[in-house]
Order: sequence, then structure tokens, then C-alpha cells
Amino acid sequence: MAFWWPLIVIAIAFAICKLLLMLIPDNVPSIDVDTSDVLDDGNQAKDNSFIYIPSRRHTDKVQCYEPATMKYLGYFPALKPDEVKERVVQARKAQKIWAKSSFKQRRLFLRILLKYIIEHQDLICNISSRDTGKTMVDASLGEIMTTCEKIHWLLSEGEKWLKPEYRSCGRSMLHKVAKVEFSPLGVVGAIVSWNYPFHNIFNPMLAAVFSGNSIVIKVSEHASWSGCFYLRIIQTALAAVGAPENLVEVITGFAETGEALVSSVDKIIFVGSPGVGKKIMRSASDTLIPVTLELGGKDAFIVCEDVDVPHVAQIAARGALQSSGQNCAGAERFYVHKDVYSSFVAEVVKIVKSVTAGPPLSGKYDMGAICMQEHSERLQYLVNDALDKGAEIVARGSVGNIGEGAVDQYFPPTVVVNVNHTMKLMQEEAFGPILPIMKFSSDEEVVQLANDSSYGLGCAVFSGSQRRARHIASQLHCGGAAINDFASNYMCQSLPFGGVKDSGFGRFAGIEGLRACCLVKSVVEDRWWPFIKTKIPKPIQYPIAENGFEFQESLVHTLYGLNIWDRLRALVNVLKILSEQPPAPTSNRRRSD
Repeated sequence: MAFWWPLIVIAIAFAICKLLLMLIPDNVPSIDVDTSDVLDDGNQAKDNSFIYIPSRRHTDKVQCYEPATMKYLGYFPALKPDEVKERVVQARKAQKIWAKSSFKQRRLFLRILLKYIIEHQDLICNISSRDTGKTMVDASLGEIMTTCEKIHWLLSEGEKWLKPEYRSCGRSMLHKVAKVEFSPLGVVGAIVSWNYPFHNIFNPMLAAVFSGNSIVIKVSEHASWSGCFYLRIIQTALAAVGAPENLVEVITGFAETGEALVSSVDKIIFVGSPGVGKKIMRSASDTLIPVTLELGGKDAFIVCEDVDVPHVAQIAARGALQSSGQNCAGAERFYVHKDVYSSFVAEVVKIVKSVTAGPPLSGKYDMGAICMQEHSERLQYLVNDALDKGAEIVARGSVGNIGEGAVDQYFPPTVVVNVNHTMKLMQEEAFGPILPIMKFSSDEEVVQLANDSSYGLGCAVFSGSQRRARHIASQLHCGGAAINDFASNYMCQSLPFGGVKDSGFGRFAGIEGLRACCLVKSVVEDRWWPFIKTKIPKPIQYPIAENGFEFQESLVHTLYGLNIWDRLRALVNVLKILSEQPPAPTSNRRRSD
């Protein structure tokens, strides 16, 4: 016992010291970001003299407006290919300097960002709300919390997973040390979607910069106004730690801008649709750069008969209606056991009828606007197709006081029943506030239904038995599963995020996402250099001895034989061959005089 006491005392002292260090506030510098051109009076109900009229034609400008009100926000240049390539050239120069930065400097950059985000949550969410139409609560959940969690994970574990990782060396290389090194790729390119403009920029940027890369991000033409402001936050924080200019760039434009980016960088991360994702792959094949694709989903939300129905109904409504369906992993197919189908539908109907959509900054609205022009027409098309095939609308939410010019930017939350898989609503990604609910009779049936999709991003399974829920989830072909919850795995930033099938491939977030920004290099070196070095055994040195193959055969038996006695016999033969000094093979060539 006396032996253990010092160890216990040391452990307790260490824990106390760590606790005290946590209580001491970090000396993190504050940054001042110019907000003079983005501040608003916050009253989206106020009349505005300039209501934007969308153009169907792409120009040399990216026009920006508030989806909730159609209020004009300004424009940004649609960069030409030569301009994009010049941005990448500048980012490449900056990366060569940043690659030599210490993890201490990189962590300070993250802490400065974290401090700014926490102190300016209202500003960041307001900008996101104005540019995409989401509510402040939805912006906080999807923009602030996810980004803060990623920063915290990188601060806690990022350096650990980028340090050399030692691996086993195997039987034949016992005299060696084997390790994996992770070094920066160079310039990472990212083409991101509009649904979460703050997090979609910060997510790839944080991983790329912390791993020593530079990054050029093309933001969506539907969220360029917010993206260009968020870049100011990043660049101001980088300047505060002495990072080189042009390490992080945000570019604006349309398809040709993105194509030029793909052809110029060392890796591309794309968040968008399957159709565009395939074009990205084709372009990336010209330079053979690694590609990460996150192409959306049609997540299954499975409700077994042994659940707390009102509790699960609330989660289902949040999963489907958040930000008018602007989810990273939206629940779009609801499968409910026949024994609780009626009660579940009744609970969801009650919730949806209480939901009101409207300009999120002008009043107390539960749901905001749809970001993309004409998307409400597509949503109605999917609903009409379902109605034509026998489905029924059992509830719709309401729309509040909106301006005449913004009517098409809203789609009321809608509950649809009697759906089946012949309907486009159950097969195509909707990206809207629609809850199609289908009943099932057995676990085997719901597994088959959930897997009957071209998408495979995530799923949620609810049951009173966690074992049963895990068993169902384990049979679903998708990239992530939440047991008795929805999308909670994305808040665990130690986990990789991504899908299969038409949802794409590759992962961001977690260890896998961080290391995906690196050149992964295998390194082998002598364990006891210079005392023990690799020496080619005599029988297989050139010219190879007549018993060279016999030596190799015995060596394989020695190292990998399944029976210990066979291995010992083979070892004896190896030693015997090595101890022999066979004469050098006689050359058949005539010696020249």
C-alpha cells in the first residue's frame, strides 16, 4: 500500500492543478471587425425602396438579397478563371510560410475566433438570417454551436491527431520503427452550399488551416453577402497571430468560378447536389486531386411502437422544419410503426399547426423563408405528385405577415400521409419543410424501406429498447446514425461526417476529416541505428546463390508458419544456409585476355 500512496497523491495534485488552470481566464486578444456596411435596423417589416427582382440570367455580378423580404443587399464580382487562379497562387505562397507555424500559434488563432464568436453571436446569426432566411434560433443551433464545438475539439485534440502515429512493424521488420506522418497538402479548395453560410465556411477552413494548409472557398451565389463578411472575421483573427496574408480566401461567382478553383488546388471539398458533385469529380480527374463530396441526403426517421410518442414527435418536427428544411442532414422520410401511426400523426399535426413562418427578424416566427428562388415551386411539385398518387395532406402551418414581393419565398410546413415509394416525395431530396409519414409493420420491413433510397447520409432510429434501435441502425446503409435522437452525431465533432451512394464519399469533421487535409506519408527507419542496419542475406545477394529460393522459403516458414515446431525447424534451416559458404557460381562467359 505504501507504494501506491505517492502515485495517488501525485494524481490528485495533477487533477487539482488542471482544475485551477481551467479557472484561470486565458489571455486571448480581442479583435475588431468592421461591421459598418452590414448592420441593419433589424426590422424586416419596414418598407424598403429597393426590392430585388431576381434575374434568370447570370452576369458578371453576384446579386444578393434577403430571401425573407427580397430587400437588396448588394453585389459581389463573379470571378473569372484567371482571377481565381491568381487567388490560388497567392494562397500557395502564404501556405509555404504557414506550414512552418507552430501548433501554439494555430491554437491562438482558434481561441481568438472562439472568443469573437461567443461575444458576437447575435451579429453572426443576424447576418446568416438575413442572407438565408433562417430564424435566429436555427442559426444559433446550426451556425454557432456546431462551429464552437469544432473549435473546441481542435483545441483539445487537433495536435494529437496530426503528430506522427507509430504503427506495428511486423515480424520481418522487428529491427525497424514504422510511423505515419501527416503534412499539409498545400492549397485546399472548398465549394460550399448556402444552407449554413457561417459554418460551411468555418468547417473546412478550421481543419485546413489547423493542419497547415491554406484554403480558397467558393461560397454559394445564394449566400455570398454573408460569406464575404465572415471572411473578415477570419482574416482579422489571422492577422492578430501574425499569419501571412491570403492564407484564407473567399471567392464569389458561378459555375466557371468553381471549375477554375477545382483545376487549381491540391484538394477539393464540395457540399452540394449529386449532379454538380459528378461534374466536380470529372474536373478533378484532370489533375488527380483528392475529392471529398457531401451531396445531401434523404434521411430516414424511424419510430418504433415502444417510444414516448409526444417526445419523438417534437424531435421529428425539429428535424424536418428547422430552417425551412435547410438542414445539413434533414429528416425527409418518416417511417412509423402501425401501432403508433395514428397517435404519432396526431402529435405532429398539433405541432405543425402551431408553427408560423415569416420574416425571422420582424417578429416571433417559428420558421423563416426559403433561401433559393423558385424552390417553393419544386416543393409544391413534389407534394402534388404525391397527392396524384394517393397521398393526403393532413396539416399545414401558417404564414405570417410578409411582403408582396416575398410571397414565393415561403412554403408552409406540411404533413403528408398515405405515402409510398412510388412518389417522388419519398425518393428525391426535398430540402423543405415537409413531413411525409409512412407506416411499417416489422423491423425487417422498415430496414428494407429505409435502404430503398439512392441517398445514404444519415438516419435516426427511435425505440424504447436501445438494443433494438442499434440493431436496426446497424443494417442501414448510410454514413451516420443517431439512436433515439436526430443529427446528434454532427455535434460530436470527433466523429467523421459524410455519406454513401448519392450522398457522396469521403469525410469531413473528426480525425478522418482533419487528416484528409494532409499528405499521409509512411516512414520506416532503423530502430537501433547505426548499430543494426539492413543487410541483404548472403544467399540472395547478387549473384544469387543456388540455394537462394530455399533460403527464402525457409525464412517465410520461420516468420509466418502456423506451427511453432515447423517454425523452429525452418529457423534451423535458415541458420544452416547462412552458415554455409557456397562457392560463387561459375560464369559461362569466356574471360577476355
